Amino acid sequence: MSKILVIEDEAAIRRVLVKILSEENDKYELFEAEDGLAGIEKIKKEDFDLVLCDIKMPKMDGVEVLEAIKKIKPEIPIVMISGHGDLDTAVNTMRLGAFDYISKPPDLNRLLNTVRHALDKKELVTENKILKKKVSKKYEMIGESEAISHIKQIIDKVAPTDARVLITGPNGTGKELVAHWLHEKSDRAKGNMIEVNCAAIPSELIESELFGHVKGAFTSAVKERAGKFEAANGGSIFLDEIGDMSLSAQAKVLRALQESKIQRVGSDKDIKVDVRVIAATNKDLKAEIEKGNFREDLYHRLAVILVKVPALNDRREDIPLLIKHFAEKISSEQGTAVKKFSTKAIQLLQEYDWTGNIRELRNVVERLIILGSKEVSEQDVKLFASK
Repeated sequence: MSKILVIEDEAAIRRVLVKILSEENDKYELFEAEDGLAGIEKIKKEDFDLVLCDIKMPKMDGVEVLEAIKKIKPEIPIVMISGHGDLDTAVNTMRLGAFDYISKPPDLNRLLNTVRHALDKKELVTENKILKKKVSKKYEMIGESEAISHIKQIIDKVAPTDARVLITGPNGTGKELVAHWLHEKSDRAKGNMIEVNCAAIPSELIESELFGHVKGAFTSAVKERAGKFEAANGGSIFLDEIGDMSLSAQAKVLRALQESKIQRVGSDKDIKVDVRVIAATNKDLKAEIEKGNFREDLYHRLAVILVKVPALNDRREDIPLLIKHFAEKISSEQGTAVKKFSTKAIQLLQEYDWTGNIRELRNVVERLIILGSKEVSEQDVKLFASK
């Protein structure tokens, strides 16, 4: 059912609109409000798929109602109803976010077409919101352990905000998956997710990589270049292994967080950026602060939300699910039938010391699929898992 609210102070016109729409489609559920204030109260209490709103009303005119709805529930399409003298105002409401306007007395075909189109738009908006909540299978977090369930709950709460997140945990635990979940479940998902491995970039190049440079800033700067922060504008930047970042680069990242501004290397011109920063490290940053290797003020800027990803040895109950996931994924990539793992084989793998965490488990599963029996057995694990 599509819920439609008609806000109109003239009872006769309100009844006509309700009658026309009710007879047009039995899946339209109609509600009425005799003025803007009453309409706003209904919108606060219930979710509507469409609002038809008169412009000239007592207590609160249609423009004020439109602006209020856009603040309360911006996804609701609003069709304005205008008298002859309200045409200029009606056109102006389109600039303020109205879906369309209909002149009085309403033309039947125009009214019904506008309502259909507005409801189609609302359906698309709803579908897009649902899709945003779903994360690409490429970055799916597999596991039902208490630790992983807790991380998923944190992500669901934090993703819609712009709060900065610091992800900690040993190598190979899947910290990048947490970062991608945060981005893909946020309103920034339509923007870029730029990844930077701070440990893989030489310290003398990290500032240029992050902030860009102007021509001639250093010997090899033969042309002007934008950095990763600019590439992530409107989206998110994932600073992996941030514990390996040089102190001078840390100072510039701190400024970017404080002022939402950056400067390219060799330039004194400020560039505004709108970027959500997600960072990760396998180091104990508090210990690094004590050693003078990491800025304490940057740590507190980054660690608004802390997410600790557990080692695989601390979530062994997830190993059967991970084996099944990797077996299906690897078989799909190789175009082969999915191999099953015997109960004994899975039990043995659960007892293994996973110093390399998820990354190591995936490699072992791939090795067993290639070298193991048709059904991977306990003997296969003993032969190939530890090699």
